[in-house]
Formats: sequence, structure tokens, C-alpha cells
Amino acid sequence: MSYSVVERGSPFSSDYRVYIQDQNGPVSPLHDIPLVVDAEKKVFNMVVEVPRWTNAKMEITLKETLNPIKQDVKKGKPRFVANCFPHHGYIWNYGALPQTWENPEHLDDATGCKGDNDPIDVLEIGYKVAKRGEILQVKILGTLALIDEGETDWKLIAIDVNDPSADLVNDIADVEKHFPGLLKASVEWFKIYKIPDGKPENQFAFNGEAKPAAFAHKIVDEVHAFWKSLVGKEADAKGISCVNTTLDGNSFKIPVSEAKDVVSKTPEYSAPQPLEPIVNKIFFLENFVSDSNCRFDKWHFIQLK
Repeated sequence: MSYSVVERGSPFSSDYRVYIQDQNGPVSPLHDIPLVVDAEKKVFNMVVEVPRWTNAKMEITLKETLNPIKQDVKKGKPRFVANCFPHHGYIWNYGALPQTWENPEHLDDATGCKGDNDPIDVLEIGYKVAKRGEILQVKILGTLALIDEGETDWKLIAIDVNDPSADLVNDIADVEKHFPGLLKASVEWFKIYKIPDGKPENQFAFNGEAKPAAFAHKIVDEVHAFWKSLVGKEADAKGISCVNTTLDGNSFKIPVSEAKDVVSKTPEYSAPQPLEPIVNKIFFLENFVSDSNCRFDKWHFIQLK
């Protein structure tokens, strides 16, 4: 299946939206794009929300019809994640697997925390800088278990199957071998990226250890089953839009013509809004290492004069 994007509104503003469409018309990236591309080879579709090296926090919006990608808002303004030296923006192509849902009512046996009410996140580590709204075919190599404000927020580690390095990496140990330092950098990125906003350091289950591919595939199966319960009205959607255009027999399905009307009623695409210089600010940090457990025990940021 071939997909393309339709941009609406002005980038870096509250009315900006990225809709996904197939050859027939608009679709929901959460509900209409199949999770599985090749079951035997364990290849999955991934929806790219944030291209590597960018820091505008874009995400599939759950409560709007057709679940377009939009920019998260903080204090009434579009949100950008802080650039914590030496990182600039996101250090992978960041996105989600379609047809997944981390159930906020489910207490995870492995982490002891409930789900974060979002599709499961993916960190794609190939060399290509993807485009916002692009659909990649990926294989899953493992997962990190971020504990974000008391909720389980799985971070799958994956690679585009068309990447030149794809044949070299099939499990989490291969990532460390062929992408040395990336797993450590990924844990550090998630630990500190909210600190400039005045929030505490994020925590990880399993002491920040990445779990292997077999473990990650079980998590994917679980969150896919939760999604099925969501669109099947077996779980409380709590405002999540389950509108779709392709799920035959589903009570939330609408005609493509109606989906086109949804998109056409949004503001037409216009030039991006100018970015404030603060968006590119680099936060430098000092770290204090605890000799007792060899982990980063405290962070504080140096404010440049």
C-alpha cells in the first residue's frame, strides 16, 4: 500500500495538521494503516511523527477525527523539546506503530505501571532522515521501558528494512555492535530531555537495560490486542476517535467522501510560522555520578549569560 501526506494549516502553529491518505483518500494513521507488513519476516509499518535532528514535538492526535499528526502544545504555544548537549532534537526518526494502544487501565507485569494511553513509540535508527508522516517498513530489534510520570511508555528500537545496515542487526546486541553508543545515548536523551522544563529526570524499568527482540514482539502483540479492544468497543475509549475508512464491519467506519470533507474543512496549507530563537537554544549540563551505583545521580543545567 502506498501512502502520502496532506499538510493543512501553517507549520509551527496550533492549526497545523498532517493527514495521511492512500490511493482512495484520507485514512487514520492509528486505525487504517495495517500493523503487520510481513508476518513471517516480522516486518511492521511505522508512522514517522518526528524526523531525526528536528525538535518540534509532533504526534498522532488521538481525539480528532482521522487522528492527524499535529504539534503538541504547551502553555498555549507549539512545543519543542529542549536541545540537551550534545544532542540536537530527536536522535532517531521517532514515531509509532499503527493499530497499537498502551491501555491506561492495564497494569504491566514487567514494569508495575499502567500504559500511557498512546500508540506504542518507535525509535528508527537507520541512516535516512525520514519525512513527517512517512510510512516506513521496519523490523523490531528490542525495547526500552521508559517510566514517564508513573506510566509505562515503551520505546521500541527498530530499523527500516531498506536501510543498508538492516541485514546486520536483528536483535538488541547487534545494535550495540553496529551502532556503538546509541543505546546509552538514547537512555540519556529520555532521562534528561524534560529537565529544562522544570520536570524531574525520567526513570526506566530494568535499570535502563534494553530488552531483546523476542520480548519486544510480545509487547507489540499485547498493545495490538488492546487496540482491537478499543475499536471493538470492548474498552473505554475515553475520547479517543476510532473513526476509520477501511475497517470492514467496524461501527466507526465512515465513507471516504466524508473523510475528505473532514480534511477540506481545515485551514489550507500556508507558510510556516517564524520560529523564536529560543527553539535552538542548547542546554549544557553538569552531571554528578554516584560511586555506589554508577549511574547519573543528579543533573543541573548551566544557564549561559
